[in-house]
Amino acid sequence: MDIQVVGVVGCGLMGSGITQVAAMSGFSVVVREVNDQLLDKGMGIIEKSLQKFVEKNQLSEVEKKNTLSRIKRTTAVSDLKNCDLVIEAVTENPKLKKELFAELDKLCPKHTVLASNTSSISITEMAAATGRPERFIGLHFMNPVPLMKLVEVIRTIQTADEVFETGVQFAEKLGKVPVRTWDRVGFIVNRLLIPYLLDSIRALEQGFGSIPDIDKSIHLGLNHPMGPFTLLDFVGLDTTLFIAEIMFDEYREPRFAPPPLLKRLVTAGWNGRKSGRGFYDYADPKNPKPMNLQLT
Repeated sequence: MDIQVVGVVGCGLMGSGITQVAAMSGFSVVVREVNDQLLDKGMGIIEKSLQKFVEKNQLSEVEKKNTLSRIKRTTAVSDLKNCDLVIEAVTENPKLKKELFAELDKLCPKHTVLASNTSSISITEMAAATGRPERFIGLHFMNPVPLMKLVEVIRTIQTADEVFETGVQFAEKLGKVPVRTWDRVGFIVNRLLIPYLLDSIRALEQGFGSIPDIDKSIHLGLNHPMGPFTLLDFVGLDTTLFIAEIMFDEYREPRFAPPPLLKRLVTAGWNGRKSGRGFYDYADPKNPKPMNLQLT
């Protein structure tokens, strides 16, 4: 099918990024948030990101202006009723998502494809809240969306073949690299990433090395862009814990069980960069210092 109008529900970190890349790719975009304050914040993120592209000569001022002109902002879910594709990027709350999709199912025409950007919640479970499970897919973008090329396109046992391929083609039109996968908790990326991150925390708990030494070992020894603790703080320790708990509940394998240290840090409110503390202290964001967690 021919997608022309894209709806995005949520204009936070992920939603604003999806809105931006869709508008940059020529799609008309309707982005919805619960209030004007959050819309202003999200649009501010988009404008700042676009300006960086201009400064790097990757986008002209005219193209920036045209991109912004393709974005319609709203606080009303009903304004999504004429979209060909609606992508949900709200809080990882199954109840909230299912209520949203049930509402969208009633609003949108029969041809509309519904998609979720979830990183861990069952696509089948969300699709079951609608009367169109055959027109439901997962589109899991990576953070930061404007820079990361990968998109996981997820199908359920009910997804129609043509709808699944529509999702793949849409990702390609955004200039992304789509990978096809099934609705299994964690999909591909988190299925492999989460156990690695949890094992890194266990290595720290067991005294294999310090926070900076383990980070340096992975960064320099395996040529990763950053070490596991830097990545954990970037992703968010609360987000990692949430995904790990869902994966452990699904698979019941020890490697998916959150380590005690991760639980303690989240309980303390040390969620990483966004809270100012995690495995590192970000009092000086340009020069983070490893936390003394007194593990020995």
